[in-house]
Amino acid sequence: MSSEKKVIFITPKIKTRKKSASSNPSSKTNNKEKLFYRLEEVCLLTQLSPETIETWEEELPFLHSGRTRTGRKIFRSKDVTIIQRMKDLLEKEGMTFAGAKRRIEEEFGLTTTRQLNPEKLQKTIYEIREQLLEIQRLLRPRKK
Repeated sequence: MSSEKKVIFITPKIKTRKKSASSNPSSKTNNKEKLFYRLEEVCLLTQLSPETIETWEEELPFLHSGRTRTGRKIFRSKDVTIIQRMKDLLEKEGMTFAGAKRRIEEEFGLTTTRQLNPEKLQKTIYEIREQLLEIQRLLRPRKK
């Protein structure tokens, strides 16, 4: 007898709307993938709490949710994929949050604005200020 345990993953099914050919004659294929998922559905799919997803949304500038007319939070299919990948990187690969964020940016071709060094930014602002003052001096009418 083997002492190994089998792990079975059960993925919850989410109802999708099928467009019938009669309701949309221009549609030749029935797309089963949903375009948007409610927060509750994302939680079921990823086995994450709403608080975790909302925290990640604040920390990951490329993760965007929208709102329905009734105010319910919804996510695009791409966002659900990013959330699931983030979870895998953190749990299965043991990466740090920052490392997982960088990996997702690479894998999905996402770019985020990098923070500038405050001293370098201050120097640049000073140089621009000096240039503007010089332009202002050149534009002043000369006294006769």
